[in-house]
Amino acid sequence: MSYERKIINDPVFGFINLPKGLLYNLVQHPLLQRLTRIKQLGLSSVVYPGAQHTRFQHSLGAYYLMTEAIQHLTAKGNFIFDSEAEAVKAAILMHDIGHGPFSHVLEDTIVQGISHEDISLMLMERINHEMNGQLTLAIQIFKDEYPKKFLHQLVSGQLDMDRLDYLRRDSFYTGVTEGNIGSARIIKMLDVRDDHLVVEAKGIYSIENFLMARRLMYWQVYLHKTSVAYERMLISTLLRAKELAAKGEQLFASPAFGFFLYNEVNRKRFLEDPACLENFIQLDDNDIWTSLKVWCTHPDKVLSTLSRGMINRHIFKVEISNQPFCEIKKKELTLHISQQLDIPLSEARYFISTPSIEKNMYNPADDSIDIVYNDGSIRNIAEASDMLNISLLSKKVKKYYLCYQRLHEQA
Repeated sequence: MSYERKIINDPVFGFINLPKGLLYNLVQHPLLQRLTRIKQLGLSSVVYPGAQHTRFQHSLGAYYLMTEAIQHLTAKGNFIFDSEAEAVKAAILMHDIGHGPFSHVLEDTIVQGISHEDISLMLMERINHEMNGQLTLAIQIFKDEYPKKFLHQLVSGQLDMDRLDYLRRDSFYTGVTEGNIGSARIIKMLDVRDDHLVVEAKGIYSIENFLMARRLMYWQVYLHKTSVAYERMLISTLLRAKELAAKGEQLFASPAFGFFLYNEVNRKRFLEDPACLENFIQLDDNDIWTSLKVWCTHPDKVLSTLSRGMINRHIFKVEISNQPFCEIKKKELTLHISQQLDIPLSEARYFISTPSIEKNMYNPADDSIDIVYNDGSIRNIAEASDMLNISLLSKKVKKYYLCYQRLHEQA
């Protein structure tokens, strides 16, 4: 058996070993390499300039953590076949393969009703076909159709390798140190009881820190008000582009991006028309940014104003509230925007957006985090923790945002 391997130097975890064979071939695959052209944090670099890392780097980091987790679980007497270890590593390498540029923005605008998870699965099946079924076991684990359920939990669960990497990595690249979780410690504390992942009792503080860090990263980075406003601008820009395309206006776009601008793509069509997936895998961040640069000079005032805002960082103003914003205020703002930009009220709506975001950091119904004690007893983290914050973390927090075009001060 050949033990030839590639070594990749990662700024977060150091050296990552990649054995030659299936896993190396996966990393080399064009569909994985596409992720090198998609930023992990989308538009967050508007707030944190260091957040330039890619979904490819994140996938490699999650693979590294999976390798560590399998090693520690095996050392504790949990029997994992080599074929299962390879399959679960392949599954985590591919878990984000279906992301498009600015993933959730795209899911709200140019593609309707299909999620990146759906697309990931389609692409996994495609690579599996190319590789003569070598990924069948990995896909079973990914879909939670494999008898050893704890393997799926490592790919998708409360303490999966995806979360452990992105919190650590996003904290590193944004410089938000509160998100820096002890991933190595958490992995060392993992074990399996009744085919379910558990955490040894001495790891409870690391879990508490992990849940707190997740909460901080969500409200401080992922849902930062400036990032939310920038994202809403991009959604407005793409919706306007779609509207103009539907009227037959000629818009600059790469062939793949043009396909989605000039076609209505819903879930049914995406699953049935092969052209949808073919064009989707040609899309990355560059397609969007290149179009935005060209649209800055488009004769349509709405499209050009929004595109210039995106390119030159003239971001919507944001207000946040615990209550929905009143309709009167929204109408007044829309009127002011239409007057200042000299556009009809119907077009001014592109310059105002009122999303609401609801989030809880821990949902025991989802997939509980269980603590195992020396006497063999198991308790849920919510009961085991003496931190009041755990009960607070499972409460849903809802915030209302009002994002709108900045108005010039009246003289």
